[in-house]
Amino acid sequence: MPRTMIEPFRIKSVEPIRMTSSAERLALLEEAKLNVFKLRAEDVLLDWLTDSGTGAMSSAQWGAIMVGDESYAGARSFFRLQSVLRDITGMEHLVPTHQGRAAERVLFTAVCKRGDVVPNNCHFDTTRANLEFNGVEAVDLVIAEGLQPATLHPFKGNIDLARADELLTREGDRVPFGMITVTNNTGGGQPVSMANIRAYAALLKRHGKPLVMDVCRFAENAMFIKLREPGYTNTPVRAICQEMFSYADGCTMSAKKDGMVNIGGFIMLRDDRWLEAVRNMLILTEGFPTYGGLAGRDLEALAVGLEEGMDEAYLRYRLRTAEYLGEKLEAAGIGFVKPTGGHAVYLDAKTVLPEMPAAHYPAWALCNALYLEGGIRGVEIGSVMFGKRLDDGTETYHPMELVRLAFPRRMYTQSHFDFAAEVLVEVKAKARSIRGVRIAKQSKYLRHFTAEMEWA
Repeated sequence: MPRTMIEPFRIKSVEPIRMTSSAERLALLEEAKLNVFKLRAEDVLLDWLTDSGTGAMSSAQWGAIMVGDESYAGARSFFRLQSVLRDITGMEHLVPTHQGRAAERVLFTAVCKRGDVVPNNCHFDTTRANLEFNGVEAVDLVIAEGLQPATLHPFKGNIDLARADELLTREGDRVPFGMITVTNNTGGGQPVSMANIRAYAALLKRHGKPLVMDVCRFAENAMFIKLREPGYTNTPVRAICQEMFSYADGCTMSAKKDGMVNIGGFIMLRDDRWLEAVRNMLILTEGFPTYGGLAGRDLEALAVGLEEGMDEAYLRYRLRTAEYLGEKLEAAGIGFVKPTGGHAVYLDAKTVLPEMPAAHYPAWALCNALYLEGGIRGVEIGSVMFGKRLDDGTETYHPMELVRLAFPRRMYTQSHFDFAAEVLVEVKAKARSIRGVRIAKQSKYLRHFTAEMEWA
């Protein structure tokens, strides 16, 4: 039996990649103020900035687009998507949005008030920003192993139940709900075990608090449970997803991840306690309740994509892709978050640039180096994304300095990953020449998107 895991799809349409020289890339990066977010996509060779909305849709999804119902109210496409989501999540009420951060804004604005506290394993950037914009404290309570890149643990995304209990006991009157993110994007795309989800839901229930799940990568999380958690080896991924959702009272999703679409998001709610307030906010900021900022064709593509995202052959290939690149990095002595996550490989910049001070932002520097060496665009998940410049001019720094290489779904082949591994080896060999950066200009929220840098 062959050992090579091939892509479980055929490529029907192709898009050319523009090759650039080292000199061109240096000029382009400096023109972009040393911020890869500001690069034009056509100047990037391998675009692994994000897996959000960047994948390739299937022929079935393109076919579904042609039957999209574009009626303003009560469109058939809404009810098709609602039926699919009710089956997967077991929840009754669908609130569609144009993407995940809109779902967060709508829900948090409707449900939270200034001074509240929301615990999570780890809030990702837009989740944290939407809470903080509303005057809410976002508290990360991931287990200790989740902050140790080299430590092996099957479920490094688990929330620390003891710390969550302590917070709920001490600050319970300030907690409107608890959250958990599956998989944990901030900490390396690491999964959360079913046992941890079940126990956290029970803990919240004892304190009278609902559970809201951030489910951008719910199918990948379910596949990890199938592969790693005792008792689930022979359980279909769909059934694992349904059990995960059964413990939650609501969820938000950027459907641009495991929904396999280029745009879209939603809120699902089990009962109607928040429904009126949420729909009112949706109408104010997104659109009518049966389209919520999306075209009917987008709703149709998402209904198909959610089913395709739970396909086990695809998920095995997806997780194996990250594992494959991880093996290449391990052989080259390049540090990364272990074990590899589902949607990305997270480089540990501190192992490549151990002498670079935090004030020069090692992960950002490594991100720039990858582009300069091989035209690869990743994203910094470190002190630029999660640190802050305080009012007195001092900085806070994140405990981990990671570079996420996030893989668009059904987009790149094995040769692309082999090329990336070669680039990473070259970058490591030239580590002493990699230059740090300073922040020259930043915004108050989500500064990494638009920050302007200068060489340190």
